[in-house]
Amino acid sequence: MGLPTRTQATYWGIAGLILALALWYLGAVIMPFIVGAAIAYFLDPVADRLEALGASRVMATVIISVVAVFIFILAALLVIPSLVQQALSLFDAAPQIFTNLRDFLIDRYPELMVEDSVIRQSLATVGTTIQNRGGELVNTLLSSAAGVLNIVLLFVIVPVVAFYLLLDWDRMVAEIDRLVPRDHLDTVRNIARDVDSVLAGFVRGMGTVCLILGTYYAVALMVVGLQFGLVVGFIAGLVTFIPYLGAIIGGLLAIGLALFQFWGPLEVDGEMIRQGTDWVRIGIVAAIFVIGQMVEGNILTPKLVGNSVGLHPVWLLLALSVFGALFGFVGLLVAVPVAAALGVLARFFVNEYQKGRLYKGLSHGQSNSDAD
Repeated sequence: MGLPTRTQATYWGIAGLILALALWYLGAVIMPFIVGAAIAYFLDPVADRLEALGASRVMATVIISVVAVFIFILAALLVIPSLVQQALSLFDAAPQIFTNLRDFLIDRYPELMVEDSVIRQSLATVGTTIQNRGGELVNTLLSSAAGVLNIVLLFVIVPVVAFYLLLDWDRMVAEIDRLVPRDHLDTVRNIARDVDSVLAGFVRGMGTVCLILGTYYAVALMVVGLQFGLVVGFIAGLVTFIPYLGAIIGGLLAIGLALFQFWGPLEVDGEMIRQGTDWVRIGIVAAIFVIGQMVEGNILTPKLVGNSVGLHPVWLLLALSVFGALFGFVGLLVAVPVAAALGVLARFFVNEYQKGRLYKGLSHGQSNSDAD
């Protein structure tokens, strides 16, 4: 005989409270383990595929780890230094960018840009604020002893955690399944299967889409000659998981920087390099994001994510905002899987509600019995 529903709810409520308190107090400590678990979850299908091809689980994990280390070293040597350098340069260029924007508005709309107008004062201070705060943030992260130590620990602990979790992933899932209360085994399995389907479609699928689009934007913008193309591509790829937001943010940032770089004549060391505005490059920058959106909407997202994810963009933004405010960076890491799980649970309870008497009412039940 199972425990009463109220008692079960009490136990599960206590377990949920303990988990929330652990995230609250141990966020910085458990962050490498959460990241490692996410990486292991992301790579588990690859390990399963290698096992299907005849490799053992150990060999599959070793192969994946060697390839991942090689890619990380390649990125650390070629991409990350350029990304940091471009980010710092962008922060330093912010005052000049907003000064040029102010001058442009003064020429075109002088009635809006009088000497003491709010718009003029805001543009004069925004660039300086970005320069000071942005550069200060990056320099603090890179120079502080605590920041360096946390980064080192992150790069040491995360691969180890990911390796062992990937190695034992199937056994851990089987052990968790063995501990599920027998009265609710089928229900829990169905819910877990639905959650895994949503996460597989979103985390793995959208993660791949973000990586592909971020690489495409960065490479294409650098080929065009945009000065901060790598940073723009990184930002656009990072927020691509929210539909349209990545293209809007990345497109506006890229076009704004293109206008700053390619607008008007260019003179270097007294030599005239460009006579007028380079409309061709500005148009190519805009076309890059139009093509990226077309490829994402028609090819990448349907093939890699599918239409059954069930995570609305507003729900994602709410989850990221709430969990980020409550638990900091760790909250941002767990926001998407928790949002997916809550969405599946919400749909499950709605279905149960629609099957019950509270929804159907007594008259519905009586009409069914009369029909019988």
